[in-house]
Amino acid sequence: MTQLWHEVAIEVPRDEAQAWADAFLAAGALAVQAEDADADSPDEQPLFGEPATPGQLPADPGGAVSFGWVRTRLAVLLEGGTVPDSLGAMVAGVAAALERPAPAIEAVRLVEDQDWVRSTQSQFEPIPVGERLLVVPSWHMEAASRRHDGRLALMIDPGLAFGTGSHPTTHMCLEWLEQADLRGKRVIDFGCGSGILAIAAARLGAAQVTGIDIDPQAQASAAENARANQVQMTVQSSAAPLPAPADVVVANILSNPLKLLAPMLSSLVAARGSLVLSGVLERQIEEVAAFYAAGVAVAPWRTRDGWVCLVGERLG
Repeated sequence: MTQLWHEVAIEVPRDEAQAWADAFLAAGALAVQAEDADADSPDEQPLFGEPATPGQLPADPGGAVSFGWVRTRLAVLLEGGTVPDSLGAMVAGVAAALERPAPAIEAVRLVEDQDWVRSTQSQFEPIPVGERLLVVPSWHMEAASRRHDGRLALMIDPGLAFGTGSHPTTHMCLEWLEQADLRGKRVIDFGCGSGILAIAAARLGAAQVTGIDIDPQAQASAAENARANQVQMTVQSSAAPLPAPADVVVANILSNPLKLLAPMLSSLVAARGSLVLSGVLERQIEEVAAFYAAGVAVAPWRTRDGWVCLVGERLG
């Protein structure tokens, strides 16, 4: 007999999303997933740890980055034995525990049992990038090596750190790295996430690669991915002393941190070196570029799906 679960969707205030999620788990929910209630609309908000406004970049992972979106929807997974008529009572009970008004239930759907591991893995196929690169989950490595002979494989499994190779900003950075001559060069990947860009640089011939991130989970993920790809890579916290300026500095984050970090990122670029920035929307080009005008002036190199990759060279 197929096992069923109920998934209940409610909308909660952003500042309370974590408290609601914790309360549902304490009340017996199997899982709680936060989603952007404005997804697939003009109000959709990209959220990869970007602070809400300039000046809020945290000094540590416990800083100002908040859980959720401006309009946050929680998808709460409950045991299938829960009677549909009692779902409202369950939500009301959680609201009472939080001393908050009970939110309206937006939707309820039945979720069938399945092979969750296989289902998740099926969503991540090998991704060819440019002419020479291939981003491959570990479970596809053997088959991918036969189908994509000659490409440099970057083995990256989906995980806690941002950067699986599927996002346009990651694609553009990988394409820039691929076309650059990195042989013997020093490369810094600031905000390295999974380490995918740093690993690509190492596979493309960079002599020294450093990945920097504020998040300890990202640092651990990048280090593990470097080991899995058998490349040499230094991984460090953004709170540690910064490395010497490099021939290439790449930062695939978002516009607010890119603006806040402009003086520091510019200072990490060696003379005649290149600065590669992504995570910027096309409408943000002039605003972000203005922050770099006094250091390493950047300009659009490539755009895709509303995102832009900005590139500049230090002339002095």
